[in-house]
Amino acid sequence: MPYATLEPAVMGWTPPSTRPSQVELKRIAILLFDGFSLLGAGIVAEVFHMANELSSLKTRAECTYDVRFLSVEGGNVACASSVRVWTDGLDARHYGGFDALFVAGGRGAEEAAKDERIVEWVRRMNSKTTVVKAISEGRKVLEAAGIGSAGSAVIAGIAGEAQTRYGNAMIQLRDDPAADGGDRYESMKGALMIVKRDLGLDVSRSVAERLMPGSAAKLVSILGDSGAASAGDKIRAAARWLQDNCERPISVVDAAQVAAMSERNFLRRFKIEMGITPSDYLLQARLAVTCALLTDSELPVDKIARRSGMGNGDRLAKIFRKRLLISPTEYRMQSRREANG
Repeated sequence: MPYATLEPAVMGWTPPSTRPSQVELKRIAILLFDGFSLLGAGIVAEVFHMANELSSLKTRAECTYDVRFLSVEGGNVACASSVRVWTDGLDARHYGGFDALFVAGGRGAEEAAKDERIVEWVRRMNSKTTVVKAISEGRKVLEAAGIGSAGSAVIAGIAGEAQTRYGNAMIQLRDDPAADGGDRYESMKGALMIVKRDLGLDVSRSVAERLMPGSAAKLVSILGDSGAASAGDKIRAAARWLQDNCERPISVVDAAQVAAMSERNFLRRFKIEMGITPSDYLLQARLAVTCALLTDSELPVDKIARRSGMGNGDRLAKIFRKRLLISPTEYRMQSRREANG
């Protein structure tokens, strides 16, 4: 039977004593049981791991996430596909609660909801944890613990102590049973909301894009800025998104979704803010990638066109002649002559 041992370092865990005192440690728990869904639990863990990586690149990190897999007795727990994951037990170390607790989904959730040890522990942690969130079928465990219900939109139980600590910044995550059937977006969204709260909009979007390219646009309702940012901030964020994703088959419509604007309003605001249309901005970003590949690689023009989002060699040649008045091959020769002095 296959084994998967997820070491703390892989999950982005760092002992509190090694972190600067000004960096806040956020405790994240993912409750597992036999027959859990590895996909859902794994992608939640990866969101926080990636957030740790991106946060560490900042001059001053706001917080770091300590992610733990937990189970009733600890040790190896088998997921639905028989892969085993190492977990900590539900012992006294965790009685202080967490910043977030995720309950895994999967076909084993129904049996887990009948386990009084799990149900009682979840019920106890609910009063000491800021965010409690089910991953897909994990809602059965929360329902058994009396946290939310099948007809309730709010799945996160927030204690008075946590409310005092976080005030109006408290997150209440919504659970949509109809849409939560193992979809990776549903598994990601609760974790991304927490990252957005702690580390900001840009980090949460970067995490989403790195784990699932193109997901930032699809998760715009989660990653949107809730009206807090100005129109200029939205446009600049969309411009960064266009530049970061220019090699992919994206469109202005996608960028408008990232900015949480209608296409018409986005086109108007982008021209005002950036002094150029979104289409031209995207084209310039793709041209920059193309020129770098022509200069620094031996790839044929047609392959470069595909890699830079330009489509094919014929289209790239037309754009070069129109914009630069030379062909891609001539540009390659000229740039190399200049580089060689």
